[in-house]
Order: sequence, then C-alpha cells, then structure tokens
Amino acid sequence: MGNRLSKIYTRTGDDGTTGLGDGSRTQKDGLRVEAYGTVDEANSGIGMVLAVETVPNDIAKCLTEVQHDLFDLGGELCIPGHAAITNDFIERLEKELDRLNADLPPLKDFILPGGGQAAASCHLARTIVRRAERRVIALKRTEPVRDEVIRYLNRLSDLLFVIARRLALTESGQEVIWNRKRED
Repeated sequence: MGNRLSKIYTRTGDDGTTGLGDGSRTQKDGLRVEAYGTVDEANSGIGMVLAVETVPNDIAKCLTEVQHDLFDLGGELCIPGHAAITNDFIERLEKELDRLNADLPPLKDFILPGGGQAAASCHLARTIVRRAERRVIALKRTEPVRDEVIRYLNRLSDLLFVIARRLALTESGQEVIWNRKRED
C-alpha cells in the first residue's frame, strides 16, 4: 500500500491534472477519472443507505462488503493494467441476489424509487452504479478495461434494485408502483 496522506492538500492538482495509481498524471476530466470518480460516488451512495438505522443486519453486512469491493474496483480503474475484481466477486453478488430475491413478490409493474429513506437511498445508489457502468464502458472504448469490472457493476445495480425492494417492504410495507394511467 502506498503512503498515507498526512497533508490533505498537495497543490499538484491545481493545474487540472491528477495522479493515477501508477504515478502518471492525467486530466481530471478524463474518462478514467470520470469512471473511478463515479465508482467513488456510488460508494458514497451506498454509505447513505448504511446511514439509515433501519437497514437489517444481513443487508448492512452485504453492502459493507460491496463498499470494500468498490474500493478495489476503483483501484483497478485508477491503476492502468491493474486487476482486482475477479469472478469470485461477481459470483458472491449473484448469490446475494438469489438469496435476497427468493421471497420477494414477483414484479408485475414498474416500481418508483421510494418506499422509505433506506429504499430511496438504495435506488439512488443503484442509478449512480448504472452511471459508473456507462462511464467504464466509455473508457473501454479508448483504453483496456477488464470485462469483470463491467460485469461487477452490472450485477451490483441488479443487487441494489433487489435490496431497495426489500428495504421498501421492511420500511413501509409496500413498494411504490408506477401508475401509468394516473389522472392529472
């Protein structure tokens, strides 16, 4: 592990560049920085879910593990050529998806983000993960990105959708169903 920051400001980014994990510098608005920055934003969104006291322990444990994964994934994106995310990460998400989805009622309609503070926060985190996935795909068009990164983000957004559904049922007892025939 690299040096820990004892001084938070370095002034090295004042010219619009930032350092990558391999020591090289790149523009702060570059595709790579956008990708790992959005992963960091998604991690913060998951932190907002975890800040809600009503989150069940099993979900909190799952999401905390995901936060650690996202640090690994961000590190992979920050260090060109580095590999951190493996198929084991993706398989763990799939097992959690299957476990958490097993007793949910089948979806017959679209649901709206909501259903309580934790559920709504989880929906927001899910949409940030989707944006991170789009940023990583854009990066992959110009630079090498391992498929495991994209697969992990894709699976994570699915997991966050299922967790949001469970949280809505826990918090308010119901999901918010989209009413396409509503009257104005």
